[in-house]
Amino acid sequence: MNTQVDAYLEKLEDWKEELSLLRQIVLSCSLKENIKWKIPCYTHKGKNVLSLSALKNHCVLGFFKGAYINDPVGFLQKPGPNTQTSRVLRFESTEEIRLKKAVIIDYILQAKNIQETVPIISKIKSLHFPDELTQKLAKEPAFKQAFESLTPGRQRGYVLYFSAAKQSKTRVARIEKYQSKILQGKGFHDCTCGLSKKMPNCDGSHKQLS
Repeated sequence: MNTQVDAYLEKLEDWKEELSLLRQIVLSCSLKENIKWKIPCYTHKGKNVLSLSALKNHCVLGFFKGAYINDPVGFLQKPGPNTQTSRVLRFESTEEIRLKKAVIIDYILQAKNIQETVPIISKIKSLHFPDELTQKLAKEPAFKQAFESLTPGRQRGYVLYFSAAKQSKTRVARIEKYQSKILQGKGFHDCTCGLSKKMPNCDGSHKQLS
């Protein structure tokens, strides 16, 4: 047991009892406990398997590659509409956790095996590229090469951001704004000023330069 997780649970005003119970179940499956992204995270052979977190209306057991778990009863849910492989189990009481304990353990053991054997599969090719981006890629070989050299996750982030604009002129403006960042091999949320304390992510330190 990790003392940082003890401290995390101790500070909680809600869901402390529920997360403590989930923690016991997770640790019984021989996972290593740590704090990552300010929440309890559990690994197997150095690879992230699952996490625990307290939200406003429920607490969550999240699986990094939950999409590959055999879930015949349909307990697992996507945490967001654009989620690729992660899935979550949401709980609102210790009674619910106890009733589903056997299922939770089964899913955790599946997740351990999956994390060792299944790679994260990108769905970037299934995304709809806005016409403005397609035209940009066709007209500018250097831009096309830079965009295709980005990791699938970074490509996905840009495609979703560009596509979210309702008007064509706004999509064009967004693409032009982030062209230099793409040419540098940077993702949408990556730091470009070099001042961030959360590299490679931007933490707003660039505002010090203005």
